[in-house]
Amino acid sequence: MENVEKTIAQQLLSVKAVKLDAENPFTWASGWKSPIYCDNRKLLTYPAERKRVTEAFVEVVKNNFKDVDMIAGVATGAIAWGVMVAEALGKPFVYVRPKPKDHGTQSQVEGTIERNTRVVVEDLISTGASSLSCCSALRKAEAVILGMVAIFSYNFPLSRREFEYANIELHTLCQYDSLLEEAVNENYIDKKYLEVLKEWRMNPSTWKGVGV
Repeated sequence: MENVEKTIAQQLLSVKAVKLDAENPFTWASGWKSPIYCDNRKLLTYPAERKRVTEAFVEVVKNNFKDVDMIAGVATGAIAWGVMVAEALGKPFVYVRPKPKDHGTQSQVEGTIERNTRVVVEDLISTGASSLSCCSALRKAEAVILGMVAIFSYNFPLSRREFEYANIELHTLCQYDSLLEEAVNENYIDKKYLEVLKEWRMNPSTWKGVGV
């Protein structure tokens, strides 16, 4: 198989899923300021890219989580990917809300899941906080979390530590450094921004923007 990380980075760039604005940074739901934004959802629009990502996910699950019983996707961004991976593997699927809904059954886990079901979770990871919250909801439903898979991770030191503390094995198809390398190689971003982007990744919670 070709270098998956390089391929996924190229796909993210080709569909313009990556945006850069160091002078007018993006604000995440967490409140963090970011000079770069990666929207993995754009890959869903393109059949060839969508197929390649799904195949890569399937291979990761087969190689690392052979005992998986079920795939779970975190709402809303990871539902489509989770369904496609579950379909390819012939496994059941559930999705998890960031918090219980405030009406009806007040469910957080949507679908049927039995005690001790071994689950692999698919999500779109930024800080990792919402991903870990959804894993907690699955554990409350007495599922066994084998691990989590994601298309892309910013690979923050804080996020890595949180996944380690939660004892959740994380596999990503593409990492931040690989994305930056491809972005420079393809002239998608100017080299002058590299130091800013590297600095931000190490201290994302305190970074305020260029010249701030």
